[in-house]
Amino acid sequence: MKKRILSVVLALCIAMSAAFAVGVYADDANGVLRFNENGEFTIMHLTDTQDGYPTSEKMLKYIDYMLKTYKPDIVILGGDNCVGKEIEGEENQDPAVNIERSIEQLVSVFVENKTYFTFVFGNHDHQYVDGIDIDPVGQGKVKEHLLGLYQKYGKGYCLAYDEVPSLHGVGTHNLPILASDSNKIKFNLWMFDSGSYAADENGKKVGYDCVREDQIAWYQEKSAALDKLAGEQVKSLAFQHIVVGDVYDNLFYESIFDLGELGRNFNGKHYSFLPKTENFTGQLFEYPCPGYYNCGQFDAMVKQGNVLGIFSGHDHVNSYETERDGVWIINTPGATYHSYGNDLVRGSRLITINEKNTSTFTSRIVTVNDAAIADETFAADVGINPTFAKIQMFFGEVAKTLGRAASPIFKVLGYLSKFA
Repeated sequence: MKKRILSVVLALCIAMSAAFAVGVYADDANGVLRFNENGEFTIMHLTDTQDGYPTSEKMLKYIDYMLKTYKPDIVILGGDNCVGKEIEGEENQDPAVNIERSIEQLVSVFVENKTYFTFVFGNHDHQYVDGIDIDPVGQGKVKEHLLGLYQKYGKGYCLAYDEVPSLHGVGTHNLPILASDSNKIKFNLWMFDSGSYAADENGKKVGYDCVREDQIAWYQEKSAALDKLAGEQVKSLAFQHIVVGDVYDNLFYESIFDLGELGRNFNGKHYSFLPKTENFTGQLFEYPCPGYYNCGQFDAMVKQGNVLGIFSGHDHVNSYETERDGVWIINTPGATYHSYGNDLVRGSRLITINEKNTSTFTSRIVTVNDAAIADETFAADVGINPTFAKIQMFFGEVAKTLGRAASPIFKVLGYLSKFA
């Protein structure tokens, strides 16, 4: 790809951002979320679509199938949504044009289905511009431009906005959900920009970023304001791209030594490759990749007591659900066909809340294979053999069952790994 001078690109981004950035706010008359007449509210968590232009037809058809079949009240894009990939066979391509076209193509499926959506940024969304992975100023200007594009092409269906521009990242915001029969706030959705990459004191990239202290302080202040407005504690769910590092205590056995490639190190601890299969449901096909630093987000949410679950993406082939200190940590697998994935989990997650009991929720994955098995017309449209899909999913369930059966062995080996 032909590289461009960063200053020129950023100048264009600033200009385009000013042209496109039309504020869309959660309390706009055309953007109010509320429980339906049955007292339910359904979220489709769709993450790591991670494609450029032209976007995968198979993925777009899957999204369209989900919207028409399940009719979610809102779609939350979980980050790494669009990338400015090169189009094969075209010369002198402009990545900024490619990513704009990919955003337009992706959000058009929501507009056509008249479905509200919001989103968070991932660690790849900004990368069509070179050299800003650890440059918060440059990255911020690019993300502001991208936010404007989502708002422009999403029209009145895009509910994403940047509530406090001074916060780390772009697009951290919340969306309250009102009661079915009044304007009382019954629930809340948090969207956090978890950043992209972290640097050490010398400016060297050391790993992934995380939700920062100023965002956590905003969350605490906003929680108090919502509770005061509602006259009671408002329960909520949080969505971000990069998972909280605290999940490792639930998923893997700890070791007293650094096991190198056989383990992972986070929060000053060493973890073995042995999974605590009794602690989670769903699939765990790769090590989670949380932020290099831990700024205290999970502990703050546990203390606040209003967040039921933290949903992330980032790790394309993980679909685990695990509870820690009363908060669920849940990963939704990627829907992408452009980046890596796994047919056993490729899809999205449906989350349902009932206003009669907002202290709990239900959650399930609907894979592309699930859709093909359920609907022969869809299967034919995307070129999936339903019988083969059933076989794939069967062996996936067998693998999960064997993993659960091996739990006692993992426990013993996990105990021994502490002394390895």
